[in-house]
Amino acid sequence: MHRLRLPIVIIAMIILAGCASNQRRDSLTSTLNAYAATLRWGSFGHAEGFIDPAYRKVHPLTPLQMARYQQVRVVGYDDGDGPVPVNQTEVQQVVKIGIINRHTQSERFVIDHQLWKWDAKAGRWWLETGLPDITRDPQQP
Repeated sequence: MHRLRLPIVIIAMIILAGCASNQRRDSLTSTLNAYAATLRWGSFGHAEGFIDPAYRKVHPLTPLQMARYQQVRVVGYDDGDGPVPVNQTEVQQVVKIGIINRHTQSERFVIDHQLWKWDAKAGRWWLETGLPDITRDPQQP
């Protein structure tokens, strides 16, 4: 009887690990899609909810930053090849975001380097790099 328990336990652990991996992958897909949609709708205030709370605490958005976000309209969001795994709990992606200044009607692009991290305790992905820096010139490194 004890000989049968070990293989059953090992198989159960493999299945559970696969389920956890699928949960992370599915959650990543839905999180990245929701974040992209939030930015496309210009809801930078709502997009802040995707940022890791620890990061938000250290780097709170200032009223000036929020005013700048309200000054632009997102007209494009290109995630290129999508997320690239860094390890089992982190992915990164580079996104090209098209924005139009509401006052000048000038269009430009912002390159956003995103790092997303899986929080097993919360069961969700957090953005570790904050909202895109729309003041940065995309030609500068």
